[in-house]
Amino acid sequence: MSTKPLDHLYSEHHPWLRQWLSRRLGCSADAADLAHDAFLRLLLKPVQPVLDNALAARGYLRKVANGLCINLWQRREIEQAWLDALAAQPERFADSAEHCAAVLQALQEVGQMLIGLPGKGAQAFVLAVVCQMTDKEVAAELGVSDRMVRKYVAKAMLACLSLQAAQDMAMFYQDHDA
Repeated sequence: MSTKPLDHLYSEHHPWLRQWLSRRLGCSADAADLAHDAFLRLLLKPVQPVLDNALAARGYLRKVANGLCINLWQRREIEQAWLDALAAQPERFADSAEHCAAVLQALQEVGQMLIGLPGKGAQAFVLAVVCQMTDKEVAAELGVSDRMVRKYVAKAMLACLSLQAAQDMAMFYQDHDA
């Protein structure tokens, strides 16, 4: 898709997408942000989809925007859970704003990582690590073997280590660019 068709797609469908998102989210500011993000994703896509009519274009944009809505809602759930956990702590344990922001970012990244795992893999990780259940307990809960639980948890731990390595590299470059 060349720039001209993308310009045309934007001018023809952006107002409709913003309105659709506004109704879905109940917030025109969030709708504007997500509509922008939907077109940005389309622009950055290595292989452009064939959107040869208005119905196909709106269907594609609705699918992308729906995924962005889900990401927004999940991010907000994580943020709210973290804020609730902070509010429940005695004041003497309160963290700095920077630390809270870093923890929230890490929680969001782990949340995204879990979304990328197969359903039972994410469940096994949460049950084993967060709920501190044994392999046998997790296996019984999910209806899989102990061995499968270990595979699920290992795969999730590998993904966590990859996240940590990416953060460490970002910090390294940030420290050396300054």
